[in-house]
Amino acid sequence: MRFRGIPSLRPFRGTTGFTLIELLIVIVVVGLLAALAMPRLSATKGKSFLAAMRSDLRNFAAYEESYFYDMSVYTPNLSDLTSRGFRTTDGVTITVVEATATGWSVSAEHPSVVEECGLFIGNAAPVGPAVSEGEVACQ
Repeated sequence: MRFRGIPSLRPFRGTTGFTLIELLIVIVVVGLLAALAMPRLSATKGKSFLAAMRSDLRNFAAYEESYFYDMSVYTPNLSDLTSRGFRTTDGVTITVVEATATGWSVSAEHPSVVEECGLFIGNAAPVGPAVSEGEVACQ
């Protein structure tokens, strides 16, 4: 007895699945697309690490100037700023090169990026690619 509207559970005759050649072609095409996308992905990751270094340097400048406002001196110790809430992005290393009564200079690095970023304020010696006071520069 068969009910109307309910399809038969028997498999269709004459239909087959994908052949091995068709499956291999699909795998090769997907592999080629992945190989083309990988360089773009790594370039994008490098740009994001560079943006994180720039952002951390700008944040450092804000915290260093805030410290100067409170203490009337720039601090060479990064721990003085971290105790006030300054944090770096994971993987970014900030190095205070110079901190005097009249200025400071700092550099930032990330292990996944070959470029180095620098920033200086006041009479401190420029560091790395930084040539203009107060401007983050990367090279």
